[in-house]
Amino acid sequence: MNVSYDWLKELVDVPATPEELMDKVSRTGIEVDSVSRMADGLKKVVVGRVVTLKMHPDSDHLRVAMVDTGDDEPRQIVCGAPNIEQGQTVIVALPGARIGDNVKIKRGKMRGVESDGMICALQELGFSNDIAPKAYDAGIYVFDQPLEPGSNALKALGMEDAVLDFEITPNRADALGMRGVAWEVGATYGNKPHFEDKPVVETGKPVADYLSAQVADEKDAPSYQMRVVDNITIKDSPLWLQRRLWNAGIRPINNIVDVTNLIMLGYGQPLHAFDYAKLGSKQILVRRATQGEPLTTLDGNAHELTPDDIVITNGQKPIALAGVMGGLNSEITRGTTTVAIEAAMFARTPIRKTALRYNLRSEASSRFEKGIDVGSINKALDEAARLMAELGGGEVATGTISASHVDPEPVEVDISLDRINHILGTDLDADTVTGLFDRLGFGVSEADGLFSVLVPTRRWDIHIEADLIEEVARLYGFDNLPSTLPTTTMTVGEFTASQARRKRSRKLLEGLGLTQIISYALTTPAKAKAFALETCEETHVAFPMTEDHQTLRRNLVSGLVDAVAYNVARKQTDLALYEQGRIFPRSAGHTRPQEVEYIAGALSGNVIQAGWHQQAKPVDFYYVKGIVDSLIADYRLAGHVEYQALVDEPALHPGQSAKLVLDGEVIGLIGRLHPQFERTQKINETFVFELNLDALLSATRTTMTAVPAPKFPAVTRDIAIQVTRNITNAEIQAVITNNGGKFLRDAHLFDVYSGKKLAPGLKSLAYTLTYQRKDATLTDDEVNKAFDKVEAALKSELGAVIR
Repeated sequence: MNVSYDWLKELVDVPATPEELMDKVSRTGIEVDSVSRMADGLKKVVVGRVVTLKMHPDSDHLRVAMVDTGDDEPRQIVCGAPNIEQGQTVIVALPGARIGDNVKIKRGKMRGVESDGMICALQELGFSNDIAPKAYDAGIYVFDQPLEPGSNALKALGMEDAVLDFEITPNRADALGMRGVAWEVGATYGNKPHFEDKPVVETGKPVADYLSAQVADEKDAPSYQMRVVDNITIKDSPLWLQRRLWNAGIRPINNIVDVTNLIMLGYGQPLHAFDYAKLGSKQILVRRATQGEPLTTLDGNAHELTPDDIVITNGQKPIALAGVMGGLNSEITRGTTTVAIEAAMFARTPIRKTALRYNLRSEASSRFEKGIDVGSINKALDEAARLMAELGGGEVATGTISASHVDPEPVEVDISLDRINHILGTDLDADTVTGLFDRLGFGVSEADGLFSVLVPTRRWDIHIEADLIEEVARLYGFDNLPSTLPTTTMTVGEFTASQARRKRSRKLLEGLGLTQIISYALTTPAKAKAFALETCEETHVAFPMTEDHQTLRRNLVSGLVDAVAYNVARKQTDLALYEQGRIFPRSAGHTRPQEVEYIAGALSGNVIQAGWHQQAKPVDFYYVKGIVDSLIADYRLAGHVEYQALVDEPALHPGQSAKLVLDGEVIGLIGRLHPQFERTQKINETFVFELNLDALLSATRTTMTAVPAPKFPAVTRDIAIQVTRNITNAEIQAVITNNGGKFLRDAHLFDVYSGKKLAPGLKSLAYTLTYQRKDATLTDDEVNKAFDKVEAALKSELGAVIR
């Protein structure tokens, strides 16, 4: 929430600069993100009065104005604004001035006529279109009151006011109004707010002559109040009111709508104003909408409503979405003469769902979602009616319509001094604690160290002992709480076996040159479906923040591919990324998904850069396989991980991809992205891998034991075999291992050949077999017998030809 420092000082004594206040409040519980002034960087901008005005001799849209800027003589300025008129009080940037976007104003000529400055629109001073009054969109801003020519225009516009950005958490929605902020700041410095509450003067007819109101279900609107103001004139709001709105980030509209926004900012109570003449009846009914019921809201968008929406109706058709946005059919316009004002408390959940369903999140719906002060509903309504009558020249109808009502009763919470000191580790006395509660405006009585605290309705976040202890702690000062160590025997914290193993996996990949990323767990249905290791159901979010974040992911590779595409689009092409996180598969028949820990990587570009002594080396399948093998080897699995061809994943290259299988279970995949998929993503050749960490963690592992270095030499034998192309290296290795005997230590593939010298459909593979005994030197006879068994098995089991 944007908090005006000048407005705050009107409500409570603030013995600090805005910057000091930001630091102090941030340390007592509500973070203040920044302090800003719209006038920062601007200079030499003054108030001017247009004395005379005539057409430019060489233009049909430019005019030459003589403007009084407080100097000895009027200043000649050429202006093209269509709304400039003689006698207006305007904003003037003098020669040498700095305005929005650091633009410097210089004395010059426009079509041969000298122009000594510039008459400004608010947008030229840095106002966004979202907060500049709509009436001045096409021209210069005109002050509604006669200001002294030459005086500081930035000050008159409130641009020198410091605006503090309060980051309000959901539990502190009481600070979504200036009065709540005043209580908070006052409690911080020990000063109580001083609100100037003026009574509403009722001079009109009885309100019952205008309207009646009814709530169909009081659970939807526990409190619904209305007032009527008659014989008003719709016009622009006075400057003081416009200042307060645009410094809070709200665009001024007219004197009636602006009052509803001002009250919302002041009290934290959203209001809505209806054009009474457009209601079409004298009855207001608050109810649930019917399925498909139409309503066009103030933003001009038509909606088909559902029974989950609470609507305000004229007894028959909707005229507003309760707590969210009014209807276009009851909008306040220049012709409005009678206004019906609504102040209510609506059920939080329906308001939030309605605002999300129609993408109508607003300042009002945000406050209804988080809660409002039931004790100030009628106060806010009365002040709104008083201000509308004052600013619009109208009269307030006698009485208030109350369709439903909530009694504003304070909450009583009991707590002991011993309990407070025990939790905080302090030694506070009863007078100190009583003083802290009194600073907050809480009623408090104390007897023998036992406090009875009456919490006003404006602090609906406080219900239990812990809430009161938190208030004492933050006002006493977190910095003042003692720092102590536990007196009992401490338990040394450590990672669980699973945590340690996951951390080790991250360190291993980082040691291999990969960089960790973190991506969203929510993605699109198509991305969630790709690269899945198992078939499972989708899990959708009921109210996604965007179309790209509506489904829980079932793989990590899609997020990595997005990261690669993001970097490639920014000319970063040599990439080695990994992510460790959870995926969310859901079994058929279950409403909630599982959470499974995965680790995945994506590599693209060069793994070795070109230099004077070497050529660049691009990443390939075997480089990525080496990373995966290193990671798997670190788990010391008892079973053997097999690489099996993967051809049914359309996003992967059918000839350069594989699935990893452990004891019959698919635990991962590896491969190059399909070239067509790469072109679609606008990325270069990219290789990915993905592993199920939970499966690796639960698999049986071997124990690592130290063995002495071998004392006896090893013996090697080479063998080249000719087999059909469909036989894989893994199958050959399995035959060699199963028949190599107890002295076989290793079988290494060192050559692959397929070409003119072999018949079609054949290939040749060459292996080095290593034999070694631990207790003696192997004889040729022992090696030859073992080698012969391997040859015989290759011939009989695979049909191999020994070359």
